[in-house]
Amino acid sequence: MDLAVSERLFQRRRIVNVLALVLSGTAAIIGLFFLVWILFTTLSKGIDGLSVAMFTEMTPPPGAEVGVGGLLNAIVGSIVMCVLAVLMAAPIGIAAGTYLAEYANFRKIGAVIRFVNDILLSAPSIVLGLFVYMVLIGTPRQLATAIQSTEAGQQGWLADVANWLIGVSGFSAIAGAVALGFIVLPVVVRTTDEMLRLVPAQMREAALSLGIPQWKVTTHVLYRAALSGILTGVMLGLARISGETAPLLFTAFNNSFWNLDLGEPMANLPVTVYQFAMSPFENWQLLAWAGAFLITCFVLLVSITARTLLLRKKIAHD
Repeated sequence: MDLAVSERLFQRRRIVNVLALVLSGTAAIIGLFFLVWILFTTLSKGIDGLSVAMFTEMTPPPGAEVGVGGLLNAIVGSIVMCVLAVLMAAPIGIAAGTYLAEYANFRKIGAVIRFVNDILLSAPSIVLGLFVYMVLIGTPRQLATAIQSTEAGQQGWLADVANWLIGVSGFSAIAGAVALGFIVLPVVVRTTDEMLRLVPAQMREAALSLGIPQWKVTTHVLYRAALSGILTGVMLGLARISGETAPLLFTAFNNSFWNLDLGEPMANLPVTVYQFAMSPFENWQLLAWAGAFLITCFVLLVSITARTLLLRKKIAHD
């Protein structure tokens, strides 16, 4: 009797195991199919739009002939805003991750900060873009309007303040970089926190036993041990923002001309691709596919570099 029950139980487990393998394998095949389809479509259509002019000429006007114009201003604008976003978010993220790993690891405030950071990490980018819009653009404009609506705000220093608020509250590359920085920040915080906590406790104890201050242990020992992981987090954050469109629609907007003034709207590749792809003009659609191909190649390159850094660290430790 016991043998028969065991046999039925074994057969049932085999059936469940086979079903689970079939379902998981089917899901993986479906996912890979659509991934390959997307990459093949982007590659086949994007290569047709690649040319020297795309890297040397500005975005063309509506209705231009095929082959006229390029994406130079959009490419440069994306580079400027992404670099600014990383420069703003990376130091803050590394500092916050260091605090979590070294000073608040077993405290309640550390758990609260990690929880809030996870929420920010999973927040839709359009929500972050709207937040930056309200803080840097919408609220200053409303405040300036409220000042100008009063009798005292028509002249004197209040009028100067209102004019200044109007001047600094427009769409700008700075606002776009801040919005992208909010996307990079939680990625760097999480990665720095995890990488520092993976450093063996013996390294901390050995350094502290020699009388080295805590800040020197962190900067000279822990950062060196976790450097590749921290850099990987920064690069993954850069890869994530390189194709973000929604936050830039509310902050940097776009610009059809060459502009390096950080206080003015600046062209960027994601928004340009979005606008060109929605247009009825063949030349714009061709450039949109080429821009999407560039973004895909950049994300792939950054991801491979990040994986290489982690692999080198793993081999060195082994």
